[in-house]
Amino acid sequence: MSEVETLDSGFAVLNLPENLSSALDSLGFKTPTPIQLEAIPHLLEGRDLLGEAQTGTGKTAAFGLPALALIDPSVRKTQLMVLAPTRELAIQVAEAIESFAKHMRGLRVATVYGGQSYGPQLAELERGPQVIVATPGRLMDHIRRGRIKFDDLKTLVLDEADEMLNMGFLEDVEWIMSHVPETTQMALFSATMPPAIRKITERFLKNPAHVKIAVSETKKANIRQRAWEVRGINKLTALERLVETVEYDAMLVFVRTRNDTVELAERLESQGFKASALNGDMNQQMRERTVNQLKEGKINILVATDVVARGLDVPRISHVLNFDLPDDHESYVHRIGRTGRAGRSGEALLFVRPRERYLLRHYMRATGGDIESMELPSPVELGAHRQEKCREELTKLVDNPNLEAMREMINAMAEQSETSVLDLAAALLYKYQQKRPLQPKPDPERPQRDTRGRNDRFDRNDRGGQRNGRGRNERGGQRFDRNDRGGDRPPRARQGQGRRNDIDWKTYRLAVGRDHGVQVKDIVGAIANEASIDSGNIGAIRLFDGHSTVQLPSGMPAEVFSQLSNARVRNKPMGISADTGGAPRPRPRNQESRADA
Repeated sequence: MSEVETLDSGFAVLNLPENLSSALDSLGFKTPTPIQLEAIPHLLEGRDLLGEAQTGTGKTAAFGLPALALIDPSVRKTQLMVLAPTRELAIQVAEAIESFAKHMRGLRVATVYGGQSYGPQLAELERGPQVIVATPGRLMDHIRRGRIKFDDLKTLVLDEADEMLNMGFLEDVEWIMSHVPETTQMALFSATMPPAIRKITERFLKNPAHVKIAVSETKKANIRQRAWEVRGINKLTALERLVETVEYDAMLVFVRTRNDTVELAERLESQGFKASALNGDMNQQMRERTVNQLKEGKINILVATDVVARGLDVPRISHVLNFDLPDDHESYVHRIGRTGRAGRSGEALLFVRPRERYLLRHYMRATGGDIESMELPSPVELGAHRQEKCREELTKLVDNPNLEAMREMINAMAEQSETSVLDLAAALLYKYQQKRPLQPKPDPERPQRDTRGRNDRFDRNDRGGQRNGRGRNERGGQRFDRNDRGGDRPPRARQGQGRRNDIDWKTYRLAVGRDHGVQVKDIVGAIANEASIDSGNIGAIRLFDGHSTVQLPSGMPAEVFSQLSNARVRNKPMGISADTGGAPRPRPRNQESRADA
């Protein structure tokens, strides 16, 4: 549900101008969301504001309504500037502001972003818009060319500020803010508050009010999270099985690369699903057309990357499927925020490779919710599902009045071929199901492997111990318990096994070594206990006199690194840092290392 729709108004307590109040009434709004209730009074008073709230909480109205209240529509100069990290979010914000300003005669809203020709944007700017919503790069270009001036700017808003920084816009944002008049009111909205955001706040905002909205319990409860551990079949087969059997209105599938969006969408289309790709290689017109097709129900599955899906707000999206997992929990929060918005229910599905299981703990902490384990439908269950769908389709056709001619035709065929009507019907059914068999082949057998010391469930409580029933939730599924790490001893290094080759390793340097009495098992235990990283995700460890090196999966979330930075080994600070000396070289068998610990 869009932020415009999340508001349910009766905003009289906020003392908004009549033209804005009447617009909200006509939109059917009744009650302000928490961020609106707390932020709007400060902004109406002219104070700078630092707003900390998750996506889908109504931030657009929180800054849009008070900023519109300060605008003079008769002055055809830029009075409100909103910076957004992506084109999609810029368009969404502009549409929301236009809906709020529907009774403000003479007010114009322009959008300025890359990926679109300059012609339409120049035409909009020449009309003298009072509101401009822009992405940083294209805005800077217009400023340098003198097409946008800030002389009359009353309010500057940074929306999704943390995402702008994640996308590398820090210097651009600082450059833009340095060109804004000192009298301009500034509002910065962000889901998180990393150090860079605080530096911008200290530098550019004047005595800002700080409004922080905690993630609501209702919001948590509206998104069910389930994960399937990749095994037995590949992810593509698993995806096809899910999109065929899961009841969804529209599904958003996240992948890592642009090429993957195209390949996956084409594969789904070839299987008869209404799917399309959304990626940065598509021009803006094509991307907008694709999103509109999703809104209108012409496509039901959208395969996208993180960047282009940022700000995507389509009420139909009931499921988000993480085909590839993001490396950081903030991206995960934004992903699943595309569903279950403002009171709607939604479901987030995850495909988790064994080496990625450590990420789940950070996702749960970021969302405040549990992640249940799930199993895919078996081939037998898939076949039963297809057979029932086939029966329903054929049953609907039986009452078709045009079937009489078909009955005569099939009786004639049976007589001419000396074949029973039943055999002909079976032949037709066989032909019908050739592309999608009604009796799928069994899944290939999984090779048996030694899982001693490994956790066969996603639950972190029972690291190789007996299954005692812990981790079951009220839905009957397993969950990933965030609180009980279970077990008093750390996972042990595996005897006689070399480094795993299925993990993209990164080497880190530790400020402890043999001189400090440190052994390999001490390092394994400290890492496993402090960051809840499974021993299978700890690679080669080399001990030197004054330091050590350890290999951990690349793409380590900042939260994990922070926890390891505070860890201690034999009561000495671990002192972890990126190693610039390259990956560890093979060592003689008589030297101590992770492989033969």
